[in-house]
Amino acid sequence: MRNYLGKGGRRAAAATGLGLVLLCAAAIAQDQPAEDGSRFFRVMPGQEHWVDYRGDGAKFGIKEAFILGDPNKPGPYVIRIKFPPGVMSSPHSHPEMRIGTVIKGTWWTGTGEKFDPQTTTPVPAGGMMVHPAGKVHYDGARNEEVVVQMSGIGPSGKTTVDPNQPGFIRVPK
Repeated sequence: MRNYLGKGGRRAAAATGLGLVLLCAAAIAQDQPAEDGSRFFRVMPGQEHWVDYRGDGAKFGIKEAFILGDPNKPGPYVIRIKFPPGVMSSPHSHPEMRIGTVIKGTWWTGTGEKFDPQTTTPVPAGGMMVHPAGKVHYDGARNEEVVVQMSGIGPSGKTTVDPNQPGFIRVPK
């Protein structure tokens, strides 16, 4: 096959290709989160990258998506947690205040050290709940998948009331 571009044409084509790659990278970077809040940032439905929840949550099918920041580091964070039907967290607390907003389904929320799914309060899609720092609570899904967006100022953590119990519990749907 003959090359009709010649030496100068190949350089121009390479430079144009490199320019397009850099332009695309810049466009993509503009929609990446700026940890310092210096850029606009959007997340559209379906753009989340879901991963298995850490610890024993994965064996229960719980997923999480890191939307902004890192809850393990200082600074603001936004994560989403996906509970499959019939899975709730055991009583636990966090060192920071967290705000939970229900994106999908009905989130069943309870407070106190005694796990009792029958006394939980339903929070429907569009609703929210504040988890005060250090206060014990438990939450999750009953008969449908639930997606909750949690936000706070890290570093975060999780302390279960009874460290000998699993972090999550299967409940009747």
